[in-house]
Amino acid sequence: MPRLKCASLLRVFVIFVLLCAWVQIMLSASSGLLDRDGVLIVDDSSSTTTNNMNLPYKEELMSSNDTSAQVLALVPQELHKYLTVHPKNSTANSTEHVTPNNITEIVRLIEKYNDAQTIYNEDIFGPVQEDTIIIAIQVHTRIAYLRHLIVSLAQARDIDKTLLVFSHDYYDEEINSLVKTIDFTKVRAVKLKCNNALHPDVHGHYREAKYTQTKHHWWWKANRIFNQLQCTANHTGLVLFIEEDHYVAEDFIHMLDLLRTTADKNCPKCEILCLGTYLKTFQYHTTSDKRKKQLTLSYIQQVKAANEERRRRQQQTQSWNFQVYPNLYSSTQKLEITPWHSSMHNMGFGFNRTVWNLIKLNQKQFCAYDDYNWDFSLLHLSQNLPGREKFHVVLSKGPRVFHIGECGIHHKKSNCNPSTVVNKVQRLLKDAKKYMFPARVVSTVTAGGVKQNKKLVKGNGGWGDVRDHDLCTNMTKIGRQMRKDNLYLNMK
Repeated sequence: MPRLKCASLLRVFVIFVLLCAWVQIMLSASSGLLDRDGVLIVDDSSSTTTNNMNLPYKEELMSSNDTSAQVLALVPQELHKYLTVHPKNSTANSTEHVTPNNITEIVRLIEKYNDAQTIYNEDIFGPVQEDTIIIAIQVHTRIAYLRHLIVSLAQARDIDKTLLVFSHDYYDEEINSLVKTIDFTKVRAVKLKCNNALHPDVHGHYREAKYTQTKHHWWWKANRIFNQLQCTANHTGLVLFIEEDHYVAEDFIHMLDLLRTTADKNCPKCEILCLGTYLKTFQYHTTSDKRKKQLTLSYIQQVKAANEERRRRQQQTQSWNFQVYPNLYSSTQKLEITPWHSSMHNMGFGFNRTVWNLIKLNQKQFCAYDDYNWDFSLLHLSQNLPGREKFHVVLSKGPRVFHIGECGIHHKKSNCNPSTVVNKVQRLLKDAKKYMFPARVVSTVTAGGVKQNKKLVKGNGGWGDVRDHDLCTNMTKIGRQMRKDNLYLNMK
């Protein structure tokens, strides 16, 4: 009997303890919340604290995108502001808070901004020079990726000597406000006015505006920068093309200078400089993988091997643990001179006005080619230059521009959180930090593999509508050059 009584008392005690724990949890939930990593976020009337960082009331770091503590730990405190999501009704980061109610109002605002051709921070960092590096950033709607790109740009050495041009194809006040907060270099924004609809093309397929707009945007952006902006009228320097879901290394401008010097010295025919490659085709191995990759493989073979590895692991859930091959980042780093290929050399690539004039001269090869991808259209143009070789590129084997976009037009995943990939890139660059800003590089000339030398016969489609051809061609017409107003793509 005493044993039963003790057992009963013990059960009552356990239930009491569990009840107290439950009450404590409920009280905690009433004054704060647990984030997805299990970190308690306290929210009161005076402050919000996340991971020991003091932020303004009711602001949070990338709340909808879950910026991880690991990513933030590698970002200087003063740059956390670019990862801060502000309340929708806040005007702290915008000189003019506007809520457009209709397309007419949006068009009016776009005309206003484009006509002004305002360059922010020019009074601090000086005017645009003829040889200023222009970094053209194509922006759609993925602000989570754009925030990380801006953070990476802010940490790059000599970024204050560049001009950032943000080219938008979607009007979004939050994105506009974010761009206006940039204070580390000169900035200007240009906006594409585009009103698209679906129409069947000449092949009987339906035209999909979300795909065609990407090619239109890239072509419009290039025309706008080289031919329609007052500040670039006499510009002869490099224009570097990147996108909202890219991430740059701190020495990418230094590497651009080395690529340009190498091209001038060893490859006068090289029209393009390239800093990027895709992380999933990057030459790496996992520390958990006991099989060693063969360093003697050609670049193409390494890309194919990486693709096979990616397919094999596609259904697995374990996290990546990359370790950089030492032959990519070292005291003497390698460059490659090879035929330019769109899918391999379309990220972090650039060219000057001389190359642009050649492209514009042969714009029909771009505008009439039945492919909705701007890069494959540019490849088709390259392969059909009359009396000339295809474009050649000077490529940095150790990439300085990375692709962090897990989700976009071509890829849809259940988890589109950029922090996972950003953290991988940050760790990779941290491991390679001692090899950043190399004093010298060694270039190797290659004839390119089968992929680089394969002649394009037909495109991927999606560009059969003759109106797309006409719109594309109209962007390069003489009458449009150096005008203050931009092209209105009216496709009703």
